Amino acid sequence: MNSPSQAVAGLYAASKHFGERCALDRLDLEVRRGEVLALIGVNGAGKSTAIGLMLGLQTADAGRAELFGEPPQLRSARSRVGVMLQSAALPAHLCVVELLNLVRSYYPAPRSTAECVELAGIGELLPRRYAKLSGGQQRRVQFALALCGGPELMFLDEPTTGLDVEARETLWAAMRRQVAAGCSVLLTTHYLEEAEALADRVVVIAAGRVVAAGSVDEIRGR
Repeated sequence: MNSPSQAVAGLYAASKHFGERCALDRLDLEVRRGEVLALIGVNGAGKSTAIGLMLGLQTADAGRAELFGEPPQLRSARSRVGVMLQSAALPAHLCVVELLNLVRSYYPAPRSTAECVELAGIGELLPRRYAKLSGGQQRRVQFALALCGGPELMFLDEPTTGLDVEARETLWAAMRRQVAAGCSVLLTTHYLEEAEALADRVVVIAAGRVVAAGSVDEIRGR
C-alpha cells in the first residue's frame, strides 16, 4: 500500500452487499496523487460501487473508504473532486449555460465558464436545453460540469460511452491537461485501448475483488 500522503482516495478491505449479492469483497484500492488509474471490469464487477463508496454516496458494510485522508461524506473532502457518473439526474428544463452557472455556484473559487466550455468542447451547446441534447452531447456537458470546481481528483465512470470519435478525443485531451496540471483521475472503462491511451496504472476487478493490477503492458501480458 502507498503511504497516506500518496493516496488521494482509497478503499481498505471494503465490502458491500446489496441483498444477497456481494458487490465488493474486501477490496483494497488506492488512487495515487497525480495518476490516471483505469478500473476495468465487466458490468457488475463492482466498478461503480467502488466509486460510490469513495464518494460517500454509499457506505461500506465492512472496511473503510477515504477521500483525501478523510471520511468521504465530509464536505471538505468532496469539494475537492469532480464527478461524472454513468447516469446524472440534472434539471432537464435548464439550458447548458444555466447548468454550468448552477454547478459553478456550489464552489468558492470555481473554474471560469469559458474554460469549462473550452475543455469540454461544448460551445455550440450553451443555449440549448439539456433535455433536447443527444446522449453523447449530454455526456460532454456532464464532463464540463465535473470540471467546474477545478478538481484535484476526478471520478469518471465510463465517460466516453455514447461519444463519437471526435468527442472522445476532445475528452481525452482535456483529461491529459487536467493531469498535467496535477489532477488525479479514476477512470472506469470497458476499453483496454482507452486505458492504454490514458492510464498510468490499471486495476482489473471481477466479482468485487482485484484480479490483476499493473501497467497496461503487464495487463496485456496476462
